Amino acid sequence: MPVTAPEPEALDARVLDHLNRVVESRKGADPDTSYTAKLFAKGPNKIAQKVGEEATEVIIAALAEGPDKVVSESADLLYHLSVLWAQTGVAPEQVWAELARRFGTSGLEEKAGRAPGA
Repeated sequence: MPVTAPEPEALDARVLDHLNRVVESRKGADPDTSYTAKLFAKGPNKIAQKVGEEATEVIIAALAEGPDKVVSESADLLYHLSVLWAQTGVAPEQVWAELARRFGTSGLEEKAGRAPGA
């Protein structure tokens, strides 16, 4: 199934919502024709592993490869995170709501308010 890019006026955070819709549409698709479907077929352990690998690649890019590589690796991380959310039943709106909830709260206060060991 062909994928269309978001409209130019949506080239902001809305692109993540578009990405999530595409990822969701790949659930149950043929793993031979879709990398996303292949990830879903391999299950949550493989998807989580890919998120970890991509996060590490962002760190390496930040420390040794420069901004262009950070951009590229960040896009890979966000894509794999979207697959993980879809696999675990997390809607992006839940993450956006959690981020919004934290606005106006100091990061230090937010961390102090977490349960011990969280």
